[in-house]
This record gives sequence, structure tokens and C-alpha cells, in this order.
Amino acid sequence: MADESPLDRFRAVLTGTARAISLDPEVEVAWTADAPVQSGQSMRVPMPGRALPADQVAEARGHADSMALRLRHHNAAIHGRNAPGEALARACYDAVEQVRYEALGANAYAGMRGNLNAAVAMRTASDPIARAAKPEDVPLPTALALLLREKLTGQEAPASAQTGMAMVRSWIESKVGNDMEALALSLDDQRAFQQLALDMLQHLDLTQSASEQNEESQDDEGEDQEDEGEEEPSSSDDQEQQPSEMAGDTSEGDEDSESEQEIEDDDSADSDMADEGEEGMLPTRPNRPWTDLPENFDYTAYTSQFDEIIAATELCDEEELTRLRAYLDTQLKGLQGVVTRLANRLQRRLMAQQNRSWDFDQEEGLLDAARLARVVISPGHSLSYKIERDVEFKDTIVTLLIDNSGSMRGRPISIAAISADILARTLERCGVKTEVLGFTTRAWKGGQSREAWLAGGKPAQPGRLNDLRHIVYKKADEPWRRARKNLGLMMREGLLKENIDGEALLWAHSRLLARPEDRRILMVISDGAPVDDSTLSVNNAGYLEQHLRKVIDWIEKQSPVQLVAIGIGHDVTRYYRRAVTIMDAEQLGGTIIEQLADLFEDE
Repeated sequence: MADESPLDRFRAVLTGTARAISLDPEVEVAWTADAPVQSGQSMRVPMPGRALPADQVAEARGHADSMALRLRHHNAAIHGRNAPGEALARACYDAVEQVRYEALGANAYAGMRGNLNAAVAMRTASDPIARAAKPEDVPLPTALALLLREKLTGQEAPASAQTGMAMVRSWIESKVGNDMEALALSLDDQRAFQQLALDMLQHLDLTQSASEQNEESQDDEGEDQEDEGEEEPSSSDDQEQQPSEMAGDTSEGDEDSESEQEIEDDDSADSDMADEGEEGMLPTRPNRPWTDLPENFDYTAYTSQFDEIIAATELCDEEELTRLRAYLDTQLKGLQGVVTRLANRLQRRLMAQQNRSWDFDQEEGLLDAARLARVVISPGHSLSYKIERDVEFKDTIVTLLIDNSGSMRGRPISIAAISADILARTLERCGVKTEVLGFTTRAWKGGQSREAWLAGGKPAQPGRLNDLRHIVYKKADEPWRRARKNLGLMMREGLLKENIDGEALLWAHSRLLARPEDRRILMVISDGAPVDDSTLSVNNAGYLEQHLRKVIDWIEKQSPVQLVAIGIGHDVTRYYRRAVTIMDAEQLGGTIIEQLADLFEDE
């Protein structure tokens, strides 16, 4: 059309190409100012400038090509069937699969190869591997994927990743060099490729073999019989020992002496959680004092001087909040109607519990219309009346704690924001107080806390080494109309950084305990395990994850707060007893509604 802009025409070309590559005529391509994201047949790729610079055009094409190749060559059911449960292993597993289907396109089409190169360079530039100063800083999933890409396509890693790759290349090749050669022979067979990838993860000590798992489960059963009834502290998964092993430092000995009993307890706790079934998902709360934190958390912060709890309105001015909220509404215009219908369903279910009911067959009261025949036949019958009574509905508060880490960027954080907005409005209509909180860090790679540690002579095992940022988007007593604009802050560029879940959970929990409501519900929305490069680089492997497990265990067993979690794209059921994992961020709104409805209907 004559009034089409060059951007419109370019998007039409991208859409046609994506449909041809994916063999799917329903594919749609749209622009985004955030990270590229794919949801089913809908693709959002970075928008180039109006003049269509060649490098930005190549990046947009590369992301569209990658998403189209995923639709054509990737089977989600096969991929998920044997996916490892450990966070680090799952990240490597996913990264390797992306290399596989992108390699199929790169090897077949020279033009697509160049486009995919540009997309990989864009992804790598914002990855921690581009800032790595030592082997512990290099994320294993990224390094493994780039090295495998070299083997499968002959293409070197982007320049921004070369320094980081040089630090870990020899370690990875010594462990899985032969596995990569075998993977190159199975590119077009996802099942075979998957099995070889799992073998590779086992050789990297990220997963266990079937025989080891069987032996471990038998040991756990024996321990459970001997120690039945004892509380078991949780520990971190041992798969995260990779950074210290690559560095070859002496911290490995410290990890080995860190109490073998904790590791065994963690394994048996995981086994118990898996065997309990749906009934075991309900939290149990023995009558123990919940105001005192356990001494066995073994967790410290080097300094809390630079931490902050801040209102959303203090992080940007009113004008920017208005603009960000408008952008959020535009982004999710189509989704809002779906979530609103689900919210209306929740409102009906809640109101049904609050509505008054009737006691029938009473001696006196209002005449029961259903007993009119009895009145006519036997006017002297005394049980033809009904009395209206109120149903007790516990005064309730719901806190929504949203992971504001960088991995939530794009569609997941947008849907989390709009779902929180609609949920707060719905629960307010039902007389249920709602608080919306977020958690992230003030800086990448440590901030002022790390600078203070460096100035203090870098003492060993400093504990948490980053500046916390806990954000209050909506207070419990604040009306929805006043806080609505604040949720747009999640769309702000640069807000989402790293995530330290354990301390965020304790913060939200303490706010709930201070409330007067009879029923307190804490819902966590996250997309994976806690990650903070600064903390993990100077403490034992799994330091943050171990703390998170202990905090969750304490809340679920001893606190009056009901805890539920929703994982986006990553399995959180291994942390939380009551949890659900969704693979598509667009399921988030409906999942929140269903989980809350179930909690309200529990006796």
C-alpha cells in the first residue's frame, strides 16, 4: 500500500519468510523494544531504526529465523520428556537444543547463517560471558552452547565472548569433546540428539546416571525409615560445583567438608516431595513458634548498608510512570480481555463463599416458597420456614511477589505486571487486600557491597555480596486506582537485574506477619533459581539456592502464611510444595486465578 512505511514493508517480508521457513501459514511477526520473545506462532523481534541500518536488519532477521526454525525442527514434548530437574543442567539442556535447530538452518542456507550470526552476537553482548574476568564468571550454558556451535557449524564465537571462552575452552573440551563429535552426527534426529546431550551433561557432572539415581533413592528410603519424624534441613543441588572446578582453586576442599549430612538430607527431602503426590502438596504447619528464624540457615550478608526497600514512585517520575503504564497497556491489549474473564470467574467463586445462605425447615422465620404445597395441604405444619444466616469468610490478604530479574525481561514480566494489576482490582472488589512486591538487585555483579568487600581485603566466604532492591508496587491498604500506574515500572529499561530469592521471600513474609488478617497468602512468580554472579563467585556453590530451600521449608512447615509458587519456563516444584510450572507466559494470568481459587476453597 502507498501509505506503508519501510518498517511495515520489512515486517511483511519477515512474516512471509518466517512462514516459509516454519511451514506454518499462521505465523505472525511484530516489533518489540525489549528482548525478542516467541509465544506459539507469535514472534516479537527487535525493531530496527527507521532508516533500516544493515546491522539491525540482520539482527531482526536472525531472531525471526531462529524462531521459525524452532517451530519447524523443535518438538516441545520430546524436549520436555527427559529434561533434567537441576537448574544449571536444564539451562545447558535448553541452550544445546537451540544450537541444534539453529545449526540446521545455518548449514542449509548461507543467508540464514549470516542472520543467525548477528542474532547470536546480539544475545552474547548482554550475557555475563562478555563481562567475565575469571573462569567462575563464565556462565556454563553460554560457553557450552557457543563451543558446540563451533563444532556443528564451524562458526567462531562472537568477539565479545572470546575472552570468556578462552578461560573455559580447554576444561569443557577435556570433559565433553567426544560428546560434541557425536552430537554433530545427530542434528536432524531430536530424540537421538537429546540422549547424547543428556550423556554430555552427565560427563560434566551436572546430572546423575540412572544407576546412581536408583542407588541414591534406595539410600534415601533407608534413611527415611531410620530417621522418620525428624526435620531435615535442605541443601543446594551439587551440580553447581562447575565454576570452582574450572578455576582449579582450593575451595573444592571446603565444599567437600561442608557437611555431607546436609547433602544427603536434601536428596531425601526432594525424594519425599516427589512421592507425596497431590495431597502432599498441601503445606503442613506444626504448632511451633514461627517468629524466630532457625539458627541453621547458615546465611549472611557481607553488608546490608546499601540495600533498599523503595516505593515504585521513587524510582522514576510521574511522567515516566504514565508513559511506561501506557506502553504496558499497549503491549498486552489482546491479553487483558482473557485475564479479565478469568478474574471475573475468581470473583464469582469468592463472592459465592461470602454470600449469605439459608437454614430450612425452621419453626419460624420467612415462609419457604418451596414448601407452599405443604402449607396448603397441612396449614398447621410448623417446619415451613427458613432463616437467613451469614457464612463466615476469613479476612484475607494476598501478597504477590514478582521476580524482577533480567531473565524475566520481555513477555514474562509484561504478563506478570498486567496479571498483578487485574488481580489487585478483582480482589479489591471482593474485599480481599492485595499487596504487590518485586525483588531484584541495585547493580550487576555486586555494586557497592562488592566494592566494600574489595576495600576490606576480600575476606573469604563473605556471604551475600550485592545490593538488594526490594520494590513496593502496591501496599496492602492502598486502593488499586492509586497504585495502577506503578506496575508500569517493570517495563523500565535497566530495572531488571539479578535475583536473590531467599531474602526477598523473608521480606515479603515479614510484611504479611505484621498484618491483622486471619488468612495470609504469599504467591511467588519466578522463572528459576536465585542467581547473583557476585555472590556465587566467592561463596560455596549453591549458596543462594541452599538458603532459598531452607526459607521455603521453614515457611511451609512452621508459618501461618500459605505459600504458593508459579514458575515461568522453569520447574519450581523442586523448591515449593504447592507450585505449578507453566511453559508459556500467556498461561500466567489463568494460572494465578486457579491457584488462588484453590487456596480460598481449601478448608
